[in-house]
Amino acid sequence: MRRLVYYVAVTLDGRIAGPGGEFDFFPRGDERQAAAYEAWTTPLYPETVPTAYRAAVGVTDVPNRNFDTVLMGLGSYRPGLDEGYRSPYAHLRQYVVSSTLKPDDADPAVTVVPGDPLGLVRELKAEEGSDLDIWLCGGGKLAGALLSEIDELLIKSYPVIAGAGVPLVDGVFDPTLFDAAERTAFTNGVTLTRFTRR
Repeated sequence: MRRLVYYVAVTLDGRIAGPGGEFDFFPRGDERQAAAYEAWTTPLYPETVPTAYRAAVGVTDVPNRNFDTVLMGLGSYRPGLDEGYRSPYAHLRQYVVSSTLKPDDADPAVTVVPGDPLGLVRELKAEEGSDLDIWLCGGGKLAGALLSEIDELLIKSYPVIAGAGVPLVDGVFDPTLFDAAERTAFTNGVTLTRFTRR
């Protein structure tokens, strides 16, 4: 069965974005450090590079390694949409869970799901014919609604405290155990940890 993998950047205080959805405050380090970090992560997760930037990092024709589907909330979809990118991950099947986004506002390649993200994820997980997983791109409320279905976390922890903003998971109190399967630290202060559901 396919897995739901939450791959996301987070601050030391557990925020995936600022109060207004901003994410430009995540420190990248100097040019050399940022290049080393991207040289390591991009080949491992090429499908997480937005379509508009794939040529710049040399993954235009690279096949998907981990995911064939991306699932996001409106807060994760909106920044690209506001910049004119109506289909931010054209190399993946794209779903946006939102009760306010009109399907006509999204690209035809993006499926707008007005409700029941649990039902959607269970259907996607049960699909046959693919050994690739489903990438939960964000946001916090969607992760909270889907916590029972998250099989793995890929957490990029950045050395910054936001103080306020969108939490990693915004849901009901539901302690859920994960085990750290592997961890890699980078010179720019970022730590990438893969957690598997216990």
